[in-house]
Amino acid sequence: MNKNTIIGSVLIGAIMIWWFFMNSANNEAAEKAKLAQKAAAKEAAVQVADSAEAPSANGLVLPGSTAEVKAAPVLGAPATDKVTEPAEVAAASDSFSADSSSAAPKVIAPRTVTVETDKFIMTLSNKGGKVQSVIVKALPDSANHFPELIQDTALGALDLKLGGADLSEVMFDVDAPEWITVENDTEVQFVFTDANGNQLVRSYGFTKSGVAVRQVNKFKGFRVDKYELSWKGGMRETEEFPKGKSFGGTSYFFSEVIFKNNEITERETFNDAMTFDNANYYWVGMRRKYVAMSVQFDSPVPAQVKAKHINLATEGNPDPGTYSLSIADAVRGDSVAYNFMVLPLEWSEVESLGQGYEKIIVTGSKWFPGSSVWFVWICAMLLKLLKFFYSIIPNYGVAIILVTFIVRGITTPFTIKQLKSTSAMSKLKPQLDEINVKYRSDPQKKQAAIMELYAKNGVNPLASCTGGCLPMIIQMPIFMGLFFVLGRAVELRGMPAFLWITDLSRSDVIFHGFSIPFLMPDGLALLPWIMVVTTYFQTKVTMSGNGAMDPAQAKMMTWMMPAMMFLFSAVMPSGLVLYWIVSNFWSIIQYKIIRRDNGDTPKTVNGKKVQDAEIVK
Repeated sequence: MNKNTIIGSVLIGAIMIWWFFMNSANNEAAEKAKLAQKAAAKEAAVQVADSAEAPSANGLVLPGSTAEVKAAPVLGAPATDKVTEPAEVAAASDSFSADSSSAAPKVIAPRTVTVETDKFIMTLSNKGGKVQSVIVKALPDSANHFPELIQDTALGALDLKLGGADLSEVMFDVDAPEWITVENDTEVQFVFTDANGNQLVRSYGFTKSGVAVRQVNKFKGFRVDKYELSWKGGMRETEEFPKGKSFGGTSYFFSEVIFKNNEITERETFNDAMTFDNANYYWVGMRRKYVAMSVQFDSPVPAQVKAKHINLATEGNPDPGTYSLSIADAVRGDSVAYNFMVLPLEWSEVESLGQGYEKIIVTGSKWFPGSSVWFVWICAMLLKLLKFFYSIIPNYGVAIILVTFIVRGITTPFTIKQLKSTSAMSKLKPQLDEINVKYRSDPQKKQAAIMELYAKNGVNPLASCTGGCLPMIIQMPIFMGLFFVLGRAVELRGMPAFLWITDLSRSDVIFHGFSIPFLMPDGLALLPWIMVVTTYFQTKVTMSGNGAMDPAQAKMMTWMMPAMMFLFSAVMPSGLVLYWIVSNFWSIIQYKIIRRDNGDTPKTVNGKKVQDAEIVK
């Protein structure tokens, strides 16, 4: 073997060794890559199975292989452990590319359908088949434009999740005109069809004059165990907020999560996130001052309700914010159905629904047993009385004055008894002081002398309660009922009274060029000043007849009450301030008449001269 042969053989061997080594390394790398791909695919499958929360082979599955598939869930896809091999993916890709273009998925363009009824204008989006916008006709603004109720129309309401598949981004097919004016019962359907031919149909049913939209989610060819409705867009306030900061200026505006469970209507306000108690829910929704929207079930369901506060407050905008809401429950049967309610809070209309919606307007207190029944009834009667007078004289300002007369007339007997008791006790104060000094070291004689003094002058020692406190306790529910009704009744919204009072639901600002920081930030209002004057005189005449009160304390009350009422009345709805002013005039006149008719002087009680107790002499 010559030299060249030896060198060639060595080179050939070296090349073969190098080739074998490189080929082996490539095979090992390929095998590792293949194993890594398998592991990733398995992990994705596990994540999908976990997110679906429904191990059933007939559930809703979101395959995790590509972004395109994620955007279009497969309804009823088998939830098996099989993992697609890379070669199978490539083969499927080659096969798909070899197919005709007719096999490509249908591309659905974004579009909306707007439905107008007598009550509202609702826009539905085929992106998720959800509610995008709700414009209510019952609450036009100052420019006579109908207000939008959804705070964020890009997020909207009634997104649907089935199992672990979020359908909020899925494009549904819809065959309906862009605008529908409802004359007869109308239904709009949104249809999503997956690669296996399974369908989800989201339908919305409208009536010409109803406040309910019938929403039905029908499952065709597959089943699912759980669903979740998401209301992400919140709820917008229809009213204009007062400008600037003020004492209690926003207390007449409401942003609440509302629901009825276990026969009780609840209203919740909070500043973070909240999960509500597991209970049987009749309906769940949100409320602003004069309007509410809710998801109302056909029968109570043991749903899980969650809400999160969305803070909207900015400089100069005292909006208390809104909420995002989710409702999750099990699927019973092959569909999920409910009514989506749009409810301007007009008492008689919401009460006629028989679902306790009127208790959104006025709710009893937990501190007073049964107040959710009797106090709500009182408020309802007061509002009906207002509307009755309005039907006779179409002016709610006059109606408020007449209702005030009725209420004060009913409570006058109690007030007379209270005033007489107070007056009689005050006229015996000198004798009581003398007894207290003379018998300060002998409690038994002091008590006997006091009882004798009361008996000789015909004064009931318990009258301070039966004639004083008790009448006030009886009157308070009526006064509080009027306070709530006048501050919350949508009937007073935008209603003028007379002269400068153009809206009984708002402060009666007469000059916007001048304002008082924290008190009258919107401008100068007149009724609060009249309230201060009448409260001063009402307090003064009341204190003057109560000689038993310490003079310094009486003087303090005479000035403190007007100041306190001014703080509140400066931002009160003018209907409320009008009620208090009329009530103050009634009290002043009533007290003067009682003092005159009673014929008493500082030296007489019940028309007779004050008699000392014998034991005092």
